[in-house]
Amino acid sequence: MVSPLLAKAASEGREIVNVTPERAGWKHVGFRAVRLAAGETETVQTGTRELCLVVLTGTVDVEVDGQVFANLGQRATVFEEVSPAAVYVPSGKTVVVRNAAGAGHLAEVALCTAPCDDATRSVSVIDPASMRRSVRGKGTNTRYVCDILPHDDPRAAHLLVVEVITPSSHSSSYPPHKHDQETPPTETLLEETYYHRLNPPQGFAFQRVYTDDRSLDEACAVENHDVVMVPRGYHPVVAPHGYDLYYLNVMAGPNRFWVFKNDPAHEWMLATP
Repeated sequence: MVSPLLAKAASEGREIVNVTPERAGWKHVGFRAVRLAAGETETVQTGTRELCLVVLTGTVDVEVDGQVFANLGQRATVFEEVSPAAVYVPSGKTVVVRNAAGAGHLAEVALCTAPCDDATRSVSVIDPASMRRSVRGKGTNTRYVCDILPHDDPRAAHLLVVEVITPSSHSSSYPPHKHDQETPPTETLLEETYYHRLNPPQGFAFQRVYTDDRSLDEACAVENHDVVMVPRGYHPVVAPHGYDLYYLNVMAGPNRFWVFKNDPAHEWMLATP
């Protein structure tokens, strides 16, 4: 039986996966991933939401209300040590994405959305060179982070977007942490999606989502392109031997501030030398 928190990906076709707030049963985060063949286009109306468009692989042209941002993206795979191209678009805009590469070259694009209550925000390309890259953890808890749209970037109203590479046999989002209570400065409420990619692509990984009282306790076996929805609770991830794991996180909540709480049962390991 498939977990209700797991959105399985389509193996072929334009739309890879689509998680709406209605599907997730929450208020803020929307996530959609599409694959475009050479010359294909995808049109998005932002409506009352803001959008962070992330060029996962390939090269695209992005047009927003007639303004064109050409040749965005340079990665052949998300596992390259290269930051992605991205565009922030506020509410009330028409966005057209076109695969700008030649025949035989697919582009994969992530469409990350959240409510936008400020129509004065501006369209902007997020320069890959400006994205912070960092290493978190140590030993088999080491992972490699790229902040695409972090909470200290003022251009967005509610969205936070980050990508992480977890090497094979490593854990991530670990020790387990959560952000489901709006009690700043100790914790903030943020819904979250994990968009998973595996290398090699036939691999799998494991993600658990659980609360202190275990009223929510789901374990998901995730495959290439699957999404795990995290409405609340702790949400660690493990990559088995032989398969590197990439995930794109989208977070949003009533306030745009990321503060998490570690599971007290496992926080001890942070104090070990």
